[in-house]
Amino acid sequence: MSAGGHVPRDEREPGRLLVEQPASGVARLVISNPRRRGALDHAILAQFTELLPRLDARCVMITGEGTTFSSGYDIGDLDEPGSSRFADEADRLVAHPFTTALAAIEAYPFPTLAVLGGHALGGGLELALCCDLRIAAETVVLSMPPARLGLVYSHTGVRKFIDAIGAPRTRELFLTGRRIDARTASAWGLVNFVSDADSLAADALALAVEIAGNAPLAQTGNKRVINAVLDARGRIDPETERELLALRRACFSSADFREAVRAFAEKRPPRWTGR
Repeated sequence: MSAGGHVPRDEREPGRLLVEQPASGVARLVISNPRRRGALDHAILAQFTELLPRLDARCVMITGEGTTFSSGYDIGDLDEPGSSRFADEADRLVAHPFTTALAAIEAYPFPTLAVLGGHALGGGLELALCCDLRIAAETVVLSMPPARLGLVYSHTGVRKFIDAIGAPRTRELFLTGRRIDARTASAWGLVNFVSDADSLAADALALAVEIAGNAPLAQTGNKRVINAVLDARGRIDPETERELLALRRACFSSADFREAVRAFAEKRPPRWTGR
């Protein structure tokens, strides 16, 4: 869910993914959706999927604008919570454009670098975690808010966090919904580098140039080996996977998820019923 609140459809403009080349061998993708605090809407997600396979860069930087990296995937286009299509639309948004965009990031053969100059929340943080490395300004805040939204997160998304920071820290992120600062994220291993906010852009570009200057066959080969080892270790048997998918789909039909969307739009605490 976006952190921007509900905006009527006719007042919204789709976000954009800006493409820049700040240095030789380096591409920079900028999430531009200022009215929605960098929310990942259909347009931005589709552009990730379309653009990444066509890029020819030995390091791809992904960043946001202003004080937000991304407030997460955007369900502001959904029908009202009481509509008959609400659950299906929520499931479709998360299961398809969001998952496909993240898969495109993970499939990029050369290293990717998330540059967190602003807050990374929910799906925005998972997107950053899909990158090979992360550098953050010391002022940023990171969080996974499913517990506060009545949302059961995907098992593939949760696995990324367990791979990065282990089960105890993943439980802390997902079960409390609390926000953590960049220094804490660094200590956990959620980000690789922390930079002063004023020097983040220069530090990130210098790191990207360094990465792009390394041996290309080694970069693509080592990335493939790392990903293959992680994939093999994280396999789930088909019956369990069906159960986890059913849990996720069921949350979109729950009264609590509908209440979370209404409460978020009305800027009030949700009233949970456990149904």
